[in-house]
Amino acid sequence: TIWILSGFQFLMASLRQALRAAAFRPLPWRLQLRPLSTPKSPTTEKRVPYQQTLKEGKDSVGSGPTRPLPNSADVVVIGGGSLGCQTLYHLAKLGLTNIVLLERDKLTSGTTWHTSGEYNLGFSEATEGRSSGRNLGTGRVLSLRLGKAYAIESHVLTPAETKALYPLMNVEDLYGTLYVPHDGTMDPAGTCTALTRAATARGAQVIENCPVTGIQVRTDDFGVRRVAAVDTDYGSIQTPCVVNCAGVWASSLGKMAGVKVPLVALYHAYVVTERIEGIQNMPNVRDHDASVYLRLQGDALSFGGYESNPIFWEEVSAKFAFGLFDLNWDVFTQHVEGAIKRVPVLEKTGIKSTVCGPESFTADHKPLMGEAPELRGFFLGCGFNSAGMMLGGGCGQELAHWIIHGRPEKDMYGYDIRRFHHSLTDNRLWIRERSHESYAKNYSVVFPHDEPLAGRNMRRDPLHEELLQQGCVFQERHGWERPGWFSPQGPAPILPYDYYGAYEHQPHEDYKYNRLLSNEYTFDFPPHHDIIQKECLSCRDAVAVFDMSYFGKFYLVGPEAKKAADWLFSADVHKHPGSTVYTCMLNHRGGTESDLTVSRLAVDPEASPLTPSFEGDGYYLTVGGAVAQYNWSHITTVLQDKKFNCQLVDCSEDIGMISVQGPESRAVLQEVLETDLSNEAFPFSTNKLVKAAGHLVRAIRLTFVGEMGWELHVPKASCVPVYKAVMKAGAKHGIINAGYRAIDSLSSEKGYRHWHADLRSDDTPLEAGLAFTCKLKSAIPFLGREALEKQRASGLLRRLVCFTVDKKVPMFGLEAIWRNEKVVGHIRKADFGFTINKTIAYGYIQNPEGGPVSLEFVKSGDYALERMGVIYAAQVHVKSPFDPDNKRVKGIY
Repeated sequence: TIWILSGFQFLMASLRQALRAAAFRPLPWRLQLRPLSTPKSPTTEKRVPYQQTLKEGKDSVGSGPTRPLPNSADVVVIGGGSLGCQTLYHLAKLGLTNIVLLERDKLTSGTTWHTSGEYNLGFSEATEGRSSGRNLGTGRVLSLRLGKAYAIESHVLTPAETKALYPLMNVEDLYGTLYVPHDGTMDPAGTCTALTRAATARGAQVIENCPVTGIQVRTDDFGVRRVAAVDTDYGSIQTPCVVNCAGVWASSLGKMAGVKVPLVALYHAYVVTERIEGIQNMPNVRDHDASVYLRLQGDALSFGGYESNPIFWEEVSAKFAFGLFDLNWDVFTQHVEGAIKRVPVLEKTGIKSTVCGPESFTADHKPLMGEAPELRGFFLGCGFNSAGMMLGGGCGQELAHWIIHGRPEKDMYGYDIRRFHHSLTDNRLWIRERSHESYAKNYSVVFPHDEPLAGRNMRRDPLHEELLQQGCVFQERHGWERPGWFSPQGPAPILPYDYYGAYEHQPHEDYKYNRLLSNEYTFDFPPHHDIIQKECLSCRDAVAVFDMSYFGKFYLVGPEAKKAADWLFSADVHKHPGSTVYTCMLNHRGGTESDLTVSRLAVDPEASPLTPSFEGDGYYLTVGGAVAQYNWSHITTVLQDKKFNCQLVDCSEDIGMISVQGPESRAVLQEVLETDLSNEAFPFSTNKLVKAAGHLVRAIRLTFVGEMGWELHVPKASCVPVYKAVMKAGAKHGIINAGYRAIDSLSSEKGYRHWHADLRSDDTPLEAGLAFTCKLKSAIPFLGREALEKQRASGLLRRLVCFTVDKKVPMFGLEAIWRNEKVVGHIRKADFGFTINKTIAYGYIQNPEGGPVSLEFVKSGDYALERMGVIYAAQVHVKSPFDPDNKRVKGIY
């Protein structure tokens, strides 16, 4: 695969893109082919590279199960495509023998059989290059792929070097290409056959021609829904665990169990050319600007891509097997144009066959994996966006580990079904819009501050309209519209999705919000860099107000809430009522599942949104809004597994959150809150129920920006009047609105962690510099404690460190970290610190010799960070580069 580099990538120059994605327009058709209409139903009469597989599938349909069904199984995998076969194999490899794979037709008969079979190293950090150890029919071909940070061999080539490697390529418009020697292609049938043979040799069973007709569910004594059995026309299999690897049919299978599976089925196509002289042994090519790939297929090419007007398969047929659709040339023509431009010989080459089949696509173009939050024992392994063969090995391995050990070995949050809020997973409009946009932009350059235009305004907090009128430019997270930054140009409302002009939609004209986003299509500092600076420095020098209402807010209450809190949270949160503690939640390997604040509640006989009625103990949890569903699911799973007698109550929609931060915050809030805000009366990490402009609020003295400040947790109906009172009182102190772009910069300056940026489920608190959140000096057991004690005894093999770069150069993450002229890691999170006037970056480093990473090792190195091929000298910090003694947080200025 030759990856075509745009000018900014090769020359390290700034790039601005005026168009987000080109609206579809018919392109001149240079190949003399007869346009074909799209049929209402698929057909199997196609001349394709897998003709033998196609005919075998047709002959076997309806012949009944290939072997008798067992009465029970430890795991039943449903779907015999790439993911189903990979998951079965890895379950067997991990030692399970009483496992079954059910395929309604023949293996690969759904969508796997017609895949193009590309295999790109480094496609995903979590799944990169996983091998099953079997001969999977992988042919080594040349490819271009960036991989220095991940130790994947890769080379940047000039146009002349590219031409020498691929003589048939047009390189006149290229700046350069990226070459990775070890990418390849996979034979779908051969891969799945090898995997299932290896699995059955270990005791697994594969049963074809056996459609699933239902999923039996039981409710246990604690009211928890669990998988009980799988039904077919030929009998039932009792099982506590089902894995949904049904591809485009995964939604239908989910409905059988009451599980929402957010994906859509789209037509996805490629064509296979006649023989091309001189094409043999050429690299595969991927041209992102043209949204087209060209894959070597013997002595011919196959090519396809991602268009802006894909065809939805509205009614997914349950009887589809080894079938294809007629290719719609009106849709596919743009790929022909792109392919001819890159490899001109195609203009004079005939088409041997067309391959247009259904594929499943998701809202963010990432797979759906993990245990469904609605049903214990129901796992997902679907929605692979035409990359099931490529990702199958790594994802199958992690999914098997997930099923057996409760968590995958690697961080898989980006693929975890729990990344979507439950209000979105059955919202068909949101799923359709976001899946379309993700498909259409699959090959688009990913800019650091881009935002979707599809699926917007699904969740808006009480201050939304108020802030919109003040010029708020919103970001979308978890369905919420949250403040990104504030434009002096006035309101920039987000309009209904126009599908980029596809499907006869009229594109929006003079779309202000889109124009503001387009201005940020750069890898340099954005044009409004000075506005973010103003928001940050106003917070540092005076006072700023942040709308953080989108944060997740839960109550953990009940007779055994203390036992649950002791086990769930790494810190001791059972302090006096009115205390607030910053803590982590861990998994059994010591990895960090969340960081959050936990406030101890006092019993109040008068229940309200701020003071729930409960018996026993009560805690108020505040978690990052973008991971609220993930946190909810993690806590719920732990409570169910440990059978704690307590309840988790979601109050996120009922309570807003206004954060007032800065040296003048006390002076501002003293006019609004009816309580003494002195250090003695209201110290850091405490909370009180107080009146604010006549409205009851919970005030918590906390900060996420490194300043003295308070969070006001306000009932929904009181948010606007409380906000207006704060802004009125702050006017003489220079108060301004600030957004999450400022929060990101300010918190990076202070060294605060961002979950799933520099803190993930495979990072421990010890590695991340958060040992102070762990009650290891106490005797209290907590989830992950044993793993942390073992790690502490053996020494840290990696450590999160902070770097600053004096040169004012933007960094965004994934930059390589050099220590003493060796790559020792990559940057996880980076931003610009306006107070210290430097670029700040955080990344985990390892000892290239394999030894522990001590503080002495960290401090003794000579460091540099590599951005787009240019190396910049960097300074390492073992403490925060801003206010390392926490004086400002304590109100000492």
